[in-house]
Amino acid sequence: MATDTLKSTPGASGASGGLRRLLLDNGALTALIILVIAMSALSGDFLTTDNLLNIGVQAAVTAILAFGVTFVIVSAGIDLSVGSVAALSATVLAWTATSEGVPVWIAVILAIATGIACGLVNGVLISYGKLPPFIATLAMLSVGRGLSLVISQGSPIAFPESVSHLGDTLGGWLPVPVLVMIVMGLITALILGRTYIGRSMYAIGGNEEAARLSGLRVKKQKLVIYALSGLFAAAAGIVLASRLSSAQPQAAQGYELDAIAAVVIGGASLAGGTGKASGTLIGALILAVLRNGLNLLSVSAFWQQVVIGVVIALAVLLDTVRRKAGATPVTAGAGGSSGLKGPQAIKYGLAVVLVAAIVGGLSLFNNGSSSSNPKVGLSLSTLNNPFFVQIKEGAQAEAKKLGADLTVTDAQNDASQQANQLQNFTSEGVDSIIVNPVDSDAAGPSVRSANKSDIPVVGVDRGVNKAETAALVASDNVEGGKLGAKALAEKLGGKGKIVILQGLAGTSASRERGAGFAEGLKAYPDIDVVAKQPADFDRTKGLDVMTNLLQAHPDVQGVFAENDEMALGAVKALGSKAGKSVQVIGFDGTPDGLKAVKEGTMYASVAQQPKELGRIAVENALRAADDKEVEKTVKVPVKVVTSKNVDEFTG
Repeated sequence: MATDTLKSTPGASGASGGLRRLLLDNGALTALIILVIAMSALSGDFLTTDNLLNIGVQAAVTAILAFGVTFVIVSAGIDLSVGSVAALSATVLAWTATSEGVPVWIAVILAIATGIACGLVNGVLISYGKLPPFIATLAMLSVGRGLSLVISQGSPIAFPESVSHLGDTLGGWLPVPVLVMIVMGLITALILGRTYIGRSMYAIGGNEEAARLSGLRVKKQKLVIYALSGLFAAAAGIVLASRLSSAQPQAAQGYELDAIAAVVIGGASLAGGTGKASGTLIGALILAVLRNGLNLLSVSAFWQQVVIGVVIALAVLLDTVRRKAGATPVTAGAGGSSGLKGPQAIKYGLAVVLVAAIVGGLSLFNNGSSSSNPKVGLSLSTLNNPFFVQIKEGAQAEAKKLGADLTVTDAQNDASQQANQLQNFTSEGVDSIIVNPVDSDAAGPSVRSANKSDIPVVGVDRGVNKAETAALVASDNVEGGKLGAKALAEKLGGKGKIVILQGLAGTSASRERGAGFAEGLKAYPDIDVVAKQPADFDRTKGLDVMTNLLQAHPDVQGVFAENDEMALGAVKALGSKAGKSVQVIGFDGTPDGLKAVKEGTMYASVAQQPKELGRIAVENALRAADDKEVEKTVKVPVKVVTSKNVDEFTG
């Protein structure tokens, strides 16, 4: 049957040869064992039941996506669209079941059909349109994400309660996502090892022309292969949205790279012809263990990306070394590959016993952090924005002052990644958690988990929905939007044409600031909003979007940007017009934004006090950890900063 089990060529003998073959032929498993041992030694919080279950949950979505991608890579293809297809499928389910009133079971079928349809489109473009897989699936990546945003109007959609149970646990301890991952893994192994289409994948990946000449209908087989990838992507999207209790239009961004990495780390070759379900699962677990362990060790999210990149490179290097050493894949139909038999079963059994003995011994000597200082976890939505960097700085200064150990994580505007980080804080047993949610609804399930563990949670800048928080420390984004509208309208004399640069679709900050600005403009009917376009809180995108808008609206007189980064991009696009014929207002009061206000290129910034937000959040988190009384809502004032008062504002 079809398999990719590697068999070394004769020549190596004795104990050293056996060890060499074990390491070369099971490199991913060896790496996973070493990682588990290393993380157990470095962190006493790693080897706990709760944390190991967390790792399983965190690996689930990547693994399910990667199982689908395995089919494609085995056949020497590539699928870059699985992340977008996952988001689109989940959005279709949530939209049809809520907004359109479709029965949930039909909505689930429609979501799965959406994934299959996207895969079929990829297959048609590749098989009959003769497009390279990279180009075809890259196009679907954009189309899928765009349709997700169109359907949801850029805002998260609450997931049906009956489907949300997929993100829960059975018996109060066994996570459903882990069970789904195991089932999908078994299905993958069955397809690859026991079916005609599985054998066809290996044949096509090994030599497509030879497969065609031997009678395989390669074009039709590719349709099935990419349809399977789309189906697995839909399943992953449903599981991911269930964990977050909402379909996020921006969910699973970049997950296609994690899925491909898991397959490659698991021993598959991008040249095709090799790959198996167990290897893909191990690859996904390696990525999850790395992220989880590095979180527990308080390693920067930026360095985590570096480490994961190095691991991927080493995995490919190992594949090259393995092939040069004489290991060759067993082709479809060759014997000796059906499950774990004989010596192979003994190898895996010994590996399990070995790792259990080592980590068990380590657990006797490593019972957690020895620090007596209170431990606080801070999960920020992103550190790719000066505003949130200032929140971090204010929090770190206050933690140092009060003698607390503060761990800061960066969710990179990914609600799923933030859910993982919050779960890691909970399993680590921190004294309190501070969260700046990527999305208020999506953070709810993870915060509820912390509630069950009696860990107080403080929201900063944005609140958490459907969960208990000890306090919310925030500026009033809606009021800030109103102030921005009033300042811009008055500067323009109550009339004129303006454009709005919107933030990242689906984020509460963008929604609230935009709603406040729209409400404030109602008092100025002669102000005409000629365009609204998202620029994702990013300066470069702000520059590009504003440049494009100027082509259509060269007579624009004002710009409202939902943060200073986009405003600064708009200033760059406007050139000499900025601060003269066109007035620009930003939001946040970042150092660069205030500098532009002082120079006159920006008229104003609706300034928050991010360092104060961070400081007060830590103060309240430690009070809540000590069971002291805290205010449920702490409002930090916002103000409109212009050139007249910019010297008085410190942030």
